[in-house]
Amino acid sequence: MKHYLLLVPAVLMLLGCRADDSNSPSALSTAPVGNSALDEQLRPLINHLSGNPAAGRGLPGIEDPLAQLGMRLFFSKSLGGDFDSACVTCHHPALGGGDNLSLSVGVGAENPDVLGVGRKPREGAPLVPRNAPTTFNIALWDRSLFHDSRVENLTPQSSGPNGEGAAIRTPDSPFGVVDPYAGQNLTVAQARFPITSKEEMRGEFDPHGNNDSCRDLLAARIGDYGAGAGELARNEWLGEFQTAFQSSAPAEELITYDNIALALAEYERSQTFVDIPWNDYVRGDVSAISDSAKRGAILFFTSSDQGGANCSACHSGDFFTDEGHHIVAFPQIGVGKGDGAHGDDDFGRMRESGQSEDRYRFRTPTLLNIALTAPYGHAGAYATLEAVVRHYNDPVAEVNRYFDGGGWCSLPQFEGDAQCSSHFPNARANSELALDELARERSGAMSKFPAVDLSEQDIADLVAFLNTLTDRCAADADCIQQWIPPRDGGPDDQQLAAVDAQGAPL
Repeated sequence: MKHYLLLVPAVLMLLGCRADDSNSPSALSTAPVGNSALDEQLRPLINHLSGNPAAGRGLPGIEDPLAQLGMRLFFSKSLGGDFDSACVTCHHPALGGGDNLSLSVGVGAENPDVLGVGRKPREGAPLVPRNAPTTFNIALWDRSLFHDSRVENLTPQSSGPNGEGAAIRTPDSPFGVVDPYAGQNLTVAQARFPITSKEEMRGEFDPHGNNDSCRDLLAARIGDYGAGAGELARNEWLGEFQTAFQSSAPAEELITYDNIALALAEYERSQTFVDIPWNDYVRGDVSAISDSAKRGAILFFTSSDQGGANCSACHSGDFFTDEGHHIVAFPQIGVGKGDGAHGDDDFGRMRESGQSEDRYRFRTPTLLNIALTAPYGHAGAYATLEAVVRHYNDPVAEVNRYFDGGGWCSLPQFEGDAQCSSHFPNARANSELALDELARERSGAMSKFPAVDLSEQDIADLVAFLNTLTDRCAADADCIQQWIPPRDGGPDDQQLAAVDAQGAPL
């Protein structure tokens, strides 16, 4: 057995939650026998960890007034340009802060209230080109947000947690240039953009406008003033804003998109889920995880020159990410981002930096709550953690196995789609181009993703370890209800009352 695995950047890209045998909360490691030899081997490898990635951050609770307002806004289809999507469409708390889909279906769904597997576009393939990242633990990111870091902290050495007080670059400003309107932290900055995306929330709304006009018009709709006056038959938002902001100001002053983004961000920042068995173990409870998980942790935290996997070179610290960008060459499926010979490839970080060396690089995801956020990869190509680990074991073999086994058509999202095989004709060729880039990096000794030879036991142990990273509340349907508003229609009768494909409430 060679102990070399590197679960690097995209190692488990988020957005969705699929309850299968390897990823579900029921798969969390059970109480171990307690192997003291394993504990003695593991302890020196993790002494640098605190067991609490949220320490010292001053985060909001879900009961805070701004978070409560943000929750109402997050679930309101009034922020969807055509009233057929909401923020929660792609980021539901009951779905791990994602949408359980490989590729999100934002606007134009057959049934706007159906979320997860079973949410279908009215016609054709999903138009959102990437897998939806989870909102869980968004407040723990300090350097950037999104798969390509297009919301980025330009002053990480001098700013506070979550980019508080940082100079922040966004898609509204050139690469490397601060956006003066980004807001007070990274989470606020990202909350300004989903509503501007035609595929995610905007639809055909304000078709000739820019991002700012879209934001202003939606704020006027919520505030019932100006061009948005009368758009909502029922509109009780002013009282909600006055309560949350403790202000008697009129709607024109209080219900701005800056304040909408702030409330949305506080709701998202309240979704901090770090009560995990692994942290119990780090803090000294040797019975918190199984022996299999301990073996996986040893492999994960041991450097490659010491016979280990060196996973923590990229998935580092208590938050399990270096927030850097790396090539891992997960399968490229979906409509793409307009890159490549046919416009259906996705060049990742290169799209932002313009640097050819960044082609196919994506941000290292956190591994916290990874068991809840399948499918995995920037395009959601892999359905299970086991498949992801096998990719790191032999990426070429796993990509070939993936496409030979039906590719995306084998994913739950595409079951029953008679046109599935014709959706992404260049997916395999694009994926092979990414593998070529990975091979070039490896040949030049530039990759943190070395060739490995994992045994079946190694793979099982690594998955067992990853399953210890799940928060107890996040995995509990009753506990997570705190982040889901009552089904009362909301302040505007536009609340997205989410159901699954069988019509059961989420």
